[in-house]
Amino acid sequence: MIALLKPYRKKVHTITSDNGREFAGHEEIAKKLKANFYFAHPYSSWERGTNENTNGLIRQYFPKNRDFTTITQQEIDMAMFRLNNRPRKRLEYKTPSQVFFKSGVALQT
Repeated sequence: MIALLKPYRKKVHTITSDNGREFAGHEEIAKKLKANFYFAHPYSSWERGTNENTNGLIRQYFPKNRDFTTITQQEIDMAMFRLNNRPRKRLEYKTPSQVFFKSGVALQT
C-alpha cells in the first residue's frame, strides 16, 4: 500500500480503514505517508461512505456471485476505466479522472 500511495503522498491526508488484517501495520503506513490514520467502528459501514459507494459501483461489473479468480486483467482495466470516467454528482458532474488530473498529480502505471 505504501508503494502504491507514495507518489500521491501530497494528496493523501487521511486514511480510514475497517478493522481488517491488511492494516495491521497502520502505524508504518501513516508515518511513511505522513497521513492521519483512522479506524471505522465495527459494523459501521456508514463511517466509510465513499468506500461503500465505490464497492457498489464495482459490483455493477463484478456481481457478488462472481468468482474473482476468473476475472481477467482486461476486465479489471475496463471497469477501472469506466468508473474513473463516469461523471459523479458529488464532483459537480466531472469525472474522477478530470478531478484527479486537474489536481496536478500524475498517474503512474
